[in-house]
Amino acid sequence: MQNYDKSKYFRIVLKRVLYIFYIFLEEPQDIYWLAQCLYLTAQYHRAAHALRSRKLDKLYEACRYLAARCHYAAKEHQQALDILDMEEPINKRLFEKYLKDESGLKDSTSGWEMSQSSIKSSICLLRGKIYDALDNRTLATYSYKEALKLDVYCFEAFDLLTSHHMLTAQEEKELLESLPLGKQCTEEEQELLHFLFENKLKKYNKPSETIIPESVDGLQDNLDVVVSLAERHYYNCDFKMCYKLTSVVMEKDPFHANCLPVHIGTLVELNKANELFYLSHKLVDLYPNNPVSWFAVGCYYLMVGHKNEHARRYLSKATTLERTYGPAWIAYGHSFAVESEHDQAMAAYFTAAQLMKGCHLPMLYIGLEYGLTNNSKLAERFFSQALSIAPEDPFVMHEVGVVAFQNGDWKTAEKWFLDALEKIKAIGNEVTVDKWEPLLNNLGHVCRKLKKYEENASTYSAIGYIHSLMGNFESAIDYFHTALGLRRDDTFSVTMLGHCIEMYIGDSEAYIGKRCILQY
Repeated sequence: MQNYDKSKYFRIVLKRVLYIFYIFLEEPQDIYWLAQCLYLTAQYHRAAHALRSRKLDKLYEACRYLAARCHYAAKEHQQALDILDMEEPINKRLFEKYLKDESGLKDSTSGWEMSQSSIKSSICLLRGKIYDALDNRTLATYSYKEALKLDVYCFEAFDLLTSHHMLTAQEEKELLESLPLGKQCTEEEQELLHFLFENKLKKYNKPSETIIPESVDGLQDNLDVVVSLAERHYYNCDFKMCYKLTSVVMEKDPFHANCLPVHIGTLVELNKANELFYLSHKLVDLYPNNPVSWFAVGCYYLMVGHKNEHARRYLSKATTLERTYGPAWIAYGHSFAVESEHDQAMAAYFTAAQLMKGCHLPMLYIGLEYGLTNNSKLAERFFSQALSIAPEDPFVMHEVGVVAFQNGDWKTAEKWFLDALEKIKAIGNEVTVDKWEPLLNNLGHVCRKLKKYEENASTYSAIGYIHSLMGNFESAIDYFHTALGLRRDDTFSVTMLGHCIEMYIGDSEAYIGKRCILQY
């Protein structure tokens, strides 16, 4: 049923409810359902007034929750929070006892929409959303965790914690252990929920570590499980396998909410501009009020190059629609980083870091910007934080090695570069080779510094330089010519080519010294 039809239907129901309401006595439950109808037809202030004018929000948890929800929907966040945090009256139990005696209700929540535990969990969830809207990330996280502990089936709280990267790996582990699954679930449900929670939380684990219990063996083709597996491939830098999995999900469910950010990120990594263009425009047409739609458009303009102003415009719209949308803040930072606007890039990355405490990417990019501004101490600090979150990410390992190289610690740099290379080799043939050219190039320069000339490899200029150090001037000249054919403005290759030609003509010894310094 379309939104228009739903609205029309609710208004018809509302008129009938109002008719009954004015004829019969004002029963609390009738008023509650009246307020529900008003809420569903977006008449938030009328719904809140119907409850609060009769002080039902002070007598019933369900009414208090609905009244606060109305103010939250109207973006009156502080008023919603005040309703949730108000003290309950002393005579509440007496009033409920009176209702029980008079109406024969079995308990205070009988006939209401939710059980008492479900209402309390929903109140914690709503409180978390309000704190999120007020930019109080710490209290929002606490509220979501409490909602999940009160009702382990409160998926929305769990989804907000994971999709917004609000917890570190250790905090995720502690949360999973603290959930009262045994008290609230049957044995079969407990095993199922534990698997789903663990599968969703451990995004940095290796994809091969995903083990589906026999009792839930049929879930291997479940789209949410496949998306979680794709996310693991993404964070382990296996973008091609991630793309295969997300493409399967997108074919079955073209607008899968959890799959879209991962799929968009993979399209950017694999440079599939045409596919991203088609997807982004389709999303904007169908979901113009969803931040992921404008995030996709911004990523497209960021990918095609020389469109950074356009990218910023659309990414800014995504963050306006949802201020807590971390991926848009990271991409927004990228739009400044490619123009060497380091301060503005770091401001965006810092915002992302505050929003995505459990994600290593903001820390990695902040470290990169500090490295580019020659602040190696701060760069090292942020790389260490990124490494603590994602200890096996080859991108982070590479950057830690770069800092060690800049500090003149060749052995440490070599160790980190080789560790990163091992992680890439483990991915196999699916690795995107051109992404790792800087790693191979830097590894070659470290080997040169350690005088391991025979182990050097990578770009033509680096290989040519190694040949010049070994006295193979003819081969060096060929490599420098090739390097200049690919990039004519390579001043290092121009300088070394001239030197090698002179040495080749003069048949002199290999040039070994410190006067020629590599620039990064």
